[in-house]
Amino acid sequence: MNPKDKIILVLGATGQQGGETAKYLLKNRWKVRAITRNPSSDNALKLQKLGAEIFQGNMEDPSSLDSAMQDVYGVFSVQPPEWEPNEFTDANEVKIGKLVADSAKKGKVSHLVYSSVIGSERQSDFRTHKWEIEKYIHSLGIPFTILRPTGFMENLIHSRSGIPGGLLYETVSPDSRIHMISVEDIGVFAGLAFENPEKYSGRTIDLVGDSLTPLQIVDILSMFLDRRIEYMRIPLETVYSHNKILGLLTEWINREGYPKVDLDSLRKEYPGLLNFPQWLEKIGKVKIEAASIRS
Repeated sequence: MNPKDKIILVLGATGQQGGETAKYLLKNRWKVRAITRNPSSDNALKLQKLGAEIFQGNMEDPSSLDSAMQDVYGVFSVQPPEWEPNEFTDANEVKIGKLVADSAKKGKVSHLVYSSVIGSERQSDFRTHKWEIEKYIHSLGIPFTILRPTGFMENLIHSRSGIPGGLLYETVSPDSRIHMISVEDIGVFAGLAFENPEKYSGRTIDLVGDSLTPLQIVDILSMFLDRRIEYMRIPLETVYSHNKILGLLTEWINREGYPKVDLDSLRKEYPGLLNFPQWLEKIGKVKIEAASIRS
């Protein structure tokens, strides 16, 4: 396979996962077609400068998806990349996830890579959307890889994490383990799946870079930032009052915990997989410090 001759259609290319996938593919000489509702957005223009083809399209429109998939070898599917939080529902996500899979089958795409969430089948009692899309992809008889990333290390950069102000806001108990992954590494594994279809086709892969308790996280943060970060647990009733699904997820993590993941095996597949201290050193520390100045 010569990557120069292959086009990968990237959904969510202006978001975190799609953006990192597009960057990895472009860096490794693939052709990238990025579908977006807004081709003049800053992120779309940045990808265009890196060499991506920007395709203006609507992922809720089957004909738009069919057009975007012309002459495409592979598709990276993730939702939602561009909607405001209150604009997008689980029903939207299922609809688009299934439409993308249908269009990939119709277009005889050689490899669909879908980004789901870790433990999706175990969480199906209280949130079913990603598990529903996974099952649908399985039913179509198309070549696929399902990636199941956990929570992003990048979420700790934002002011809502509390870290720029000296606190780590967390919903889970101090002894519960929190799985984390760098968004950059999700893009790498998506790229590896396209580059090695014989190895990755048909697989469902949990993606985790580190697994730490909240107390371990604040100790590592304090060391890297050279200031004390304290753990503050948000009461469960407060979580429920703001977001019922997050409340149910919190109870699930405290009760069952995330699935165990063989980090050594993942690092054999990709030796550069970042643990939390490595992510802080490479990416996180500078961005958290910048966010702290802004706040």
